[in-house]
Amino acid sequence: MQNDTFSPAAGLPPASAMPAASRTLRRIIVASVIGNALEWYDFFLYGTAAALIFGPLFFPLHGDPLLGTLAAFAGFAIGFLARPLGGVVFGHIGDRHGRKGALVFTLMMMGVATFGIGLLPTFSQVGFLAPVALVCLRIVQGIASGGEWGGGVLLISESAPANRRGYYASFSQLGVAGRFVLSAAAFYLVQRLPLESFMSWGWRVPFLASVLIFGVGVYIRRRLPESRDFAAAKPKHMPVLTVLRNHPQQVLQAMGLRVAENGGTYIFLSFVLVYGKTVGVPVSVMLGGVMIAMLLELVTIVLWGRLSDVIGRRPVYMIGALGLVVIAFPAFWLIDTHQPLYVFLSLALGLPLCHAAMIGTQPALMGELFPTEVRYSGMALGHEIASVFSGGLAPLVATALYAQVRAPWPVALMLIGFGLITALTLMTIPKNTHAAHD
Repeated sequence: MQNDTFSPAAGLPPASAMPAASRTLRRIIVASVIGNALEWYDFFLYGTAAALIFGPLFFPLHGDPLLGTLAAFAGFAIGFLARPLGGVVFGHIGDRHGRKGALVFTLMMMGVATFGIGLLPTFSQVGFLAPVALVCLRIVQGIASGGEWGGGVLLISESAPANRRGYYASFSQLGVAGRFVLSAAAFYLVQRLPLESFMSWGWRVPFLASVLIFGVGVYIRRRLPESRDFAAAKPKHMPVLTVLRNHPQQVLQAMGLRVAENGGTYIFLSFVLVYGKTVGVPVSVMLGGVMIAMLLELVTIVLWGRLSDVIGRRPVYMIGALGLVVIAFPAFWLIDTHQPLYVFLSLALGLPLCHAAMIGTQPALMGELFPTEVRYSGMALGHEIASVFSGGLAPLVATALYAQVRAPWPVALMLIGFGLITALTLMTIPKNTHAAHD
């Protein structure tokens, strides 16, 4: 098979072509994974809570309970609308002043917003002020998360050996996968409380626990070294404007890469909880299945990333995108059986197989689209703008479609559309992409 991986001979910067000291690289990887997991735990608590309890607590619309869940997912989508703003702001900070400083600030914002959600009064206590306050805090979460991903990825990928960048950069995604394991596990535990206790105070516990996460995360982030590629680069005065002027096609390609990965993820992590609950699958089975699938994905992400160093980024990413097309309908058929083993198989096809193939390859592939001096901004723009249309709207649109037709086939067609858009995008990305910039 033809290899389209990127080699030192392709014109990579000298810092990337030279392996970093193994001890320093290990330290960067461990710190980045823990920091990402802690920050994304905060962000995805909302997604789990929106699927399970935010409807009746903050959006108690009379009649069909799906309408309350739909309103909660609208708040979820608003957080994604704020993410491009975070990408612009922290992309500028990261390209001008360093990756580490941007990441410390995003974690501080996320910790304050998440802890605040845990303290909010509900609709029954203060009326419409409750959902308004919830949405405002969700916007702060969105801004913080918009600046998080690119910096966490670049700290690792810009310090890794060029011939193993796919492998090492994939570790940055373990934090993104680990965050949902943490948030789902937190809700799995508290939802085992008596229903009255869970609805009155138990749901707050996972959010309030973020104060501990905040302290640990800031300590870890402040001790990180700066990435080697950034230390050797010459920062641009306005990196966001530079990337939009000189690399608009690459921004669009980064957006296309996100559609299947991000949109598919939120169907399997958020909407399926609603779907399973509606068709009678116990919440414990759905949450347990998600946790097991995401634990398995912690392994497959790295395996897919390593494979991208061997056979190329695009073939591995294509496996994930087209795989989503193939499993779109079977995934819901398996959930409809109500059998825990088949429910897990559905989630395993969507997450450790399809999603992991894309997210494990994404940091290296997307980073290689942009030169170092505008890489944070370019990745943040493509990554976060796409998240509005794919991840942010996916559970909202899926829930609305399901509420209308009471069948999963429109959601399956959404998954197919996501996969095809990303597959077409991959066909536009040339081999040895990085050589064009360095």
